[in-house]
Amino acid sequence: MDCPYCSYHDSKVIDSREINDGIRRRRQCLKCDSRFTTYERLQPAGLFVIKKDERREEFNRDKLLIGVRKACEKRPLASGTVDKIADDIEAELYRSGKLEIPSAVIGDMVMERLKSLDHIAYIRFASVYREFTDITTLKEVVDALVSGESGISRPTSQLPLLSTEELEEISKRGRPKGRAKSEQLNRK
Repeated sequence: MDCPYCSYHDSKVIDSREINDGIRRRRQCLKCDSRFTTYERLQPAGLFVIKKDERREEFNRDKLLIGVRKACEKRPLASGTVDKIADDIEAELYRSGKLEIPSAVIGDMVMERLKSLDHIAYIRFASVYREFTDITTLKEVVDALVSGESGISRPTSQLPLLSTEELEEISKRGRPKGRAKSEQLNRK
C-alpha cells in the first residue's frame, strides 16, 4: 500500500477492525510516519450486467451508488441510508448465484427500495431509469404513487406533531383538546 502523503511503497498495520462487509486497517508509513486508513472488502467472482443494448459490463457498485445518491440528493434521509441500499442490492445480486443480471432487474430493485423510503427520490430515479418522454407518463407514475398512499403523508424521517387521537379529534371538532383547555385558562 503506497503512502498517500509521500508515495513510499511500504507501511505497517497499526490496527485492524472488522466493519460491515470488510476490514478497516489503520496504517503508518515506514518512511514519513504519517498515518492513514484503508478499507478492504472481499470482491466475489465477476458479476456482469446486461445493458439495454445487450452489451455486457462488469457490475460496478460505484455506478449504483452514484445513481442512488443523485436520486436522494438533498432529501432528509439518515446518513448511511444510500450505502445501505447499495450494500443490500449488491448482496442480493451475489446471493442470486447468477453471473449475468439484466440492468432492468437492478433498476427495479433500486426503485422498490426508494419507493418505500422516499417518494421524491423514487420519482427522481424513475424519471431517469424509465426515460419518460412526456409529462403524461410521469403524471401516471405520480398518480399511482399517490393512490397507493393511505391517509396522511409525511416524510419518513419526521415524527408527527400530534397523535392519531388528536388528529381524529381535530377532524371531528375542528380543534384539539389541549387548545380548548388553554383557551379556557386564558379567559380566567
